[in-house]
Formats: sequence, structure tokens, C-alpha cells
Amino acid sequence: MSDFWSGYIIFIVVLNLVGCAVLLFANSRLSAEEARQDTTGHKFDGIEERNQPLPRWWLFLFVGTLVFAVGYLVLYPGLGRFGGLLNWTSVTQWEQEVALVEKSSEPLFKEFAKVPVAELAHYPETRDVGGRLFAQNCAICHGSDARGARGYPNLTDDDWLYGGSPDAIVQTITSGRRGTMTPMAAAIGNSGEAVRDMAMYVQTLSRPDLKNKPEYRDAAERAEPRFQVCAACHGADATGNQMIGAPNLTDGIWLHGARLEDIETTIREGRQGHMPAHEGVLTPERIHVLAAYVYSLSMETEE
Repeated sequence: MSDFWSGYIIFIVVLNLVGCAVLLFANSRLSAEEARQDTTGHKFDGIEERNQPLPRWWLFLFVGTLVFAVGYLVLYPGLGRFGGLLNWTSVTQWEQEVALVEKSSEPLFKEFAKVPVAELAHYPETRDVGGRLFAQNCAICHGSDARGARGYPNLTDDDWLYGGSPDAIVQTITSGRRGTMTPMAAAIGNSGEAVRDMAMYVQTLSRPDLKNKPEYRDAAERAEPRFQVCAACHGADATGNQMIGAPNLTDGIWLHGARLEDIETTIREGRQGHMPAHEGVLTPERIHVLAAYVYSLSMETEE
């Protein structure tokens, strides 16, 4: 906040407080005897409105609110950039409350950490606790049902970019992941036709039935020899490489869309994916429980 706006807010707040004080003083300056002899000048149907002061108990209530307001603004934020004598902020209060909750729940998470992730995933209480951790830290990208969205992986199936083992999931949550699909148009022919042929060929990898269509069959014949450029990451059999997060192109699961136009865009422009690291955000014990919850999601699919 700039000095101007800080000063402006202080001026408005002080002006309001002073105005309220002056109004109270002006209304209460008349004695009861003087008020009976004075009227506001308003008359209706033979009735005159007299200028009576506020009852004392009511006046003291208003004075009390002014005193409270001044005390509050001295102790807490409210006057521009002045933070108050107590230096209170909503952030520091939130941090204190989080620290208190973490301290009280620390013994529970330490007990959970003694159990392997694969075994912990079967505990109903772990799913409850892990589900809350997921809702707070992961649902914003992967969805409340963990089924993901375009560009965000579905965590309830058995398709894993970097591996679905307990250790791999813990590593993903702890250190994050950064996936890069480089633009490949220049490498496969640098023409709209070459990109379209490769996109159609890639579609046939998960849908062999498409080769029954002449246009797909012809496109696949032209593009297949050039797929060796893509095989460096996706493998000669196109089943992907979890070491580098290269997707399996044969299973029909598409992170950025399965339409021909989506695949063309991926080939032409590339893709960038970033899973942020939660090390430092969550303790290792909480990551352990969260990994068990995520692992349990794919277990339910297998069952």
C-alpha cells in the first residue's frame, strides 16, 4: 500500500470517529429543562417534535463504542499501514493455529509412518485422514474425486506417468515432477500433412480398428517410419517410459485430449506439465499418509 492510500484511509477513519464524537456531543449538550423549551420546528396534526437529548444510558453506549474503536485501532490493524501495537495479522494467527493442530496430531502421523504405504492403504482411518490431506492439497488440480481433468492425471486408474508403486508415489509428492513434450513438427517433416499423418498414426496405436479406414491406413504407412523420432521417449512399441514420464500411447488414456486436433497440437506445439513439490509444505509423515491414500485409489479400480 502506498503512502498516499495509507494516509487516505487513516484520514477517513479518524474523520468518521471525530464526526461521531461531535454528533454525540452536539446532541447531548442540552439539559432536560432546555429541551422542553426547544423544538425542532417540525409540526404535524397539532404535534410538535421536541429536541430531546439522548437518554444517558444510550449516550454512554455510543461513547463506549467510540472508546472501543480507538482501542481496537491502537492494538490491531485498521489505520492504513499501521499494524497495531500487538502486530496481529490473520496470517500469523493461521500459522499459529496450524502449528497447534500439527503438534497435537503429530503422534498419530508418527504411528502411521511406521506402517508401509501398501499396507497403510488398507486402513479405513488412513483413507479418512489421507482424504482430508488430498482435499486440502491435491483436489484443486486432480479434482475432488481424483479423476483429474485435461492436463491433470486421473489418479483412480492404473495408468501412471512416473510409476504407481508406493515409492514412486512418495517421490512424486515429495519432489514433484516436471514433464516436457518438445514440439516435434520439425523432426517429422515440418508440414501440416506430416503432423496430421503422425497424429492419425498415433491414434491407431490405441485403436487398431481405425486402420480399416483408408485415410488412416495410408497416413499410418507414411508416418510409421518417422515414428522412430518419437520412439526415443515413448519406446519402439509406444508403451512409454516411466523413467522420464513419457506416456503410453497404446492404452487409450490421453492427458491432453484424444481428438485428432488435440494430438496434432501436442505434436506441433509440445506440452508442459508441472507437479509441484510438497516437501516443506507437508511433513514426511503426512506425505506418507497421503501417498497411501493415492495408492488406495488405484487399488479400488483394480478391485
